Amino acid sequence: MENLSRRKALSLGVALGLVGVAGPAQAWASTGSAKGAAAATGAEGVWDAVADPLMVSMLENGHVPAINAGWESWVNNGDQLPSGVPAEFSTYLGQVNKLPSWADPVKLTRAADFNRRRDLYLFMLYGLGSGIMSTVIPREAKSVYWAAGGSNMQDRAAKTFTFGYDLSQLKAFEPEGQFIVTANKTRVVHAAVRHLLPQSPHWTAVSDEKIPISIADILVTFHSLGTYVHRKLLEWKISFPAADQEAFLHSWQVAIHLLGVPDEYIPQTWAEADAQSAQVLTPILTPTTEGIALAEELLGLTAQVDLGVTRGFLNEFVRYVLSDEVGDWLGLKRDYVAAAAVRVAWPAYIAFREGLSPVMPGTFYAVDQMVRALGMLFLNKGDSGTTTPITIPTGNRTD
Repeated sequence: MENLSRRKALSLGVALGLVGVAGPAQAWASTGSAKGAAAATGAEGVWDAVADPLMVSMLENGHVPAINAGWESWVNNGDQLPSGVPAEFSTYLGQVNKLPSWADPVKLTRAADFNRRRDLYLFMLYGLGSGIMSTVIPREAKSVYWAAGGSNMQDRAAKTFTFGYDLSQLKAFEPEGQFIVTANKTRVVHAAVRHLLPQSPHWTAVSDEKIPISIADILVTFHSLGTYVHRKLLEWKISFPAADQEAFLHSWQVAIHLLGVPDEYIPQTWAEADAQSAQVLTPILTPTTEGIALAEELLGLTAQVDLGVTRGFLNEFVRYVLSDEVGDWLGLKRDYVAAAAVRVAWPAYIAFREGLSPVMPGTFYAVDQMVRALGMLFLNKGDSGTTTPITIPTGNRTD
């Protein structure tokens, strides 16, 4: 890991984990919310009442190029709002570019420190867990594939990882951090895609919805990331004190609020999150033509690097962190030698790192090679250490 920067590790993890928008849903509000259980299926018919009409206007009036140019230098949370953009757009940013009143700076700081301490585990779970899971979330896979970025997944991932990396920064939510800005840019991109994808004959031919990226879809993405990772860390018996768990959840609560999710739909506890995930995520996992193609493209990019990691090892690690069923759906070829190695190497690696075993396993080198190989897939674009620009699309995939 010494030759792989933390930006590279976290970047790729969430590049894969956030390859797009989320899947179908019957999302329900947390029981402690204003709407309560009565909102059980309401989120599927809710989008972004603030950002959506704004971006329809910006796209139809040709303002997007000016916005992309104007906000390129708008990076840190404490930066002045971008200049050279329409007044209506600037007013919108002034209204949303801030933390919710309920955000707890102590918890956010603790979450950032937790991310720093557990970055390797988070990277592997976000990358080969959440990221590949996203390809068997039908609506997500179809939306990602037919949106403009779907034609170049390496470039798409290099841009998308910014969200996850900026969320993990020690000062992510402070003036010198970047996450609030990044989240607001992402929210605007989502609004643009909601307007653009329904104009794609390719997407409409395969989609079971008329408008993508509902609030329910964003919640499904949260569960495929935060809730899934929380559960796996506990399953792997990683040291995860209650205060760290609470802080980790809080950072995700703030994150999805900044993406436009109304507070009444945000789970208030991990118990609520687990129950919501079991209702809206687990039942809808299934393969699609688009998802199979995306998974193959993401994992197949390893052919571009030669750092001693076999495709079979990657396939088996995906099966290990998701399931053989998912691996079969995606047509991931079996490598039983690699499968045995993964099932021995990874627990031994964790045991040594967690101080549960005094013996460094001989598999450390193989694990490090896998991390380096994954990092090299996309992160040549992140070598400068600067945030990868997030741009608003003006069209869809055409090929």
